[in-house]
Amino acid sequence: MPEPTRYRAFISYSHADKAIARKLHRQLEGYAMPKRLVGGTGSRGNIPARLTPIFRDIDELPASDDLSAEIKAALAASDALIVLCSPAAFQSEWVAREIDLFKALHGQTRPILAAVVAGDPQAVLPAALKRQADPVAADFRKGQDGTGLALLKLVAGLTGASLSTLVQRDAQRQVRRVMAITAAALIAMLITGSLMIMAMRAKAEAQHQRAEAEGLIEYMLTDLRDRLKGVGRLDVMGAVNARAMTYYDDASVADMSFDSLERRARILHAMGEDEANDAKYGSALEKFSAAHRVTAALLAQKPNDPDAIFTHAQSEYWVGFAAWKYHQPAKTERHWKGYLDLAKRLERVEPHTVRTAMELGYAFGNLCELHTNLDHEYTRAMQECERSVRYEESAYSRSPNDKSVAQSLANRYGWLANVYTNSGQFDAALIERKKELKIISALLSKDPKNIAMQLRAIWSNEGVAIILANQLNHRDAILAFRDAVKSVNYLLEKTGERADILTYKLKLLVALIKELRVVDDPSCQSVIEEAKSVVTKLKQTKSNLAAVQAYENDIGKIKNGGKK
Repeated sequence: MPEPTRYRAFISYSHADKAIARKLHRQLEGYAMPKRLVGGTGSRGNIPARLTPIFRDIDELPASDDLSAEIKAALAASDALIVLCSPAAFQSEWVAREIDLFKALHGQTRPILAAVVAGDPQAVLPAALKRQADPVAADFRKGQDGTGLALLKLVAGLTGASLSTLVQRDAQRQVRRVMAITAAALIAMLITGSLMIMAMRAKAEAQHQRAEAEGLIEYMLTDLRDRLKGVGRLDVMGAVNARAMTYYDDASVADMSFDSLERRARILHAMGEDEANDAKYGSALEKFSAAHRVTAALLAQKPNDPDAIFTHAQSEYWVGFAAWKYHQPAKTERHWKGYLDLAKRLERVEPHTVRTAMELGYAFGNLCELHTNLDHEYTRAMQECERSVRYEESAYSRSPNDKSVAQSLANRYGWLANVYTNSGQFDAALIERKKELKIISALLSKDPKNIAMQLRAIWSNEGVAIILANQLNHRDAILAFRDAVKSVNYLLEKTGERADILTYKLKLLVALIKELRVVDDPSCQSVIEEAKSVVTKLKQTKSNLAAVQAYENDIGKIKNGGKK
């Protein structure tokens, strides 16, 4: 009779934290111990090369009043217990039972490590853990340990290795990783080499190789992408995305797991987003449509799985976005209504979460944008924008330190301000602009070199300038538009004249020219010449030609017509 599987650790978590648990499970099993520590002795015995296997229950617990036999067996066979602490876990009867059973089985001989993923530690620690002298091993929240240090704390707790040694080795790894980021060709070569090595290794190593490769792809889709986006270097992502897609293209889709297919769709989303940022909307639409086919298949496999619903919702949004930019409004409306349907579906299976509130906020916000620009139904758009704001304010109240939630709420304030402006409610519009700028300014103060955030601040100030122009305060509007152009010029120096930012500069110049003509400002001709120079640059890059032609026509009308 074979011996039962022995686990390095058992991860106990609430179903609401499934995505976090899955990511942590992958990170722990994919972590490679520093070679010089492997085989040595830590406070918990010999230090292994890998922390495998780690038990994570992938199915929901049965509807009974007791833990399943499988869970009990896994707890008995685990060397440690990792508890993901969050408001949901604090209220979970199953998490509490797993802690109690682990203690009953092992007493004080095996460690229990707490990993705080949301909420205040004193408010989310299960009662059984609070009785320990120092229960918090790792705090994954932003502003605390963060993902990197918290992961190393868990590794140290599981192996008994010195945390300072692990931190030092990880810092060395980070230095090597940063060097790789600055050389896109080298990154591509390293990924290609890794994939080639993976293909040549023995079958016994296949599972480990897949974990490492997909862990690297996950890093490229999250941390690496965020860093490159923050410094305006999305051009580097082209080679990285292509290499990541090569990995999935070489694999049989029929043999790929749910997680692998989901990651493949996210790569296609990222590639489409990069194409859209370069104003290549036709190519972006192709990428998003390919991702849509993948996520539709995933949802068909798991129609009630919140992650599958969420992932397909992203595809619905992106296809609609690219169709809008590609001047296909009917297709945009169809997919954005599909996005709202999926957001409501997510609310049914995953109510009262930040993710659900954000998805509903995004969905209503998209329709607000659509009806503002497509058919100018401002009353309908206002209702949709106000619903969007309410949902996102709800998400922000639950997660006030989440940068993405804060930025999204600022966007919704901005869109509501646009609708108020278009409907002539200028005082109400200024109130929303002030709310928007307050959030953006706070975010920019924490990350002043973030190009995307700097551009977002310019959009906010442009909105104020438009309100001033509508209030016939032309002198102040001119000053505001000039400041916006100056800020855009600064960004163009930093980003190497990205096509999307150049197009935005042209838009600002056209608005400035209109205001200058109203007051017969003699500098108007020099601004017209500057706008013509931008048109020439954009035509040479063949980027966003339809928008460029429209702005060029506006310049001609202003030059040859009256003041407006």
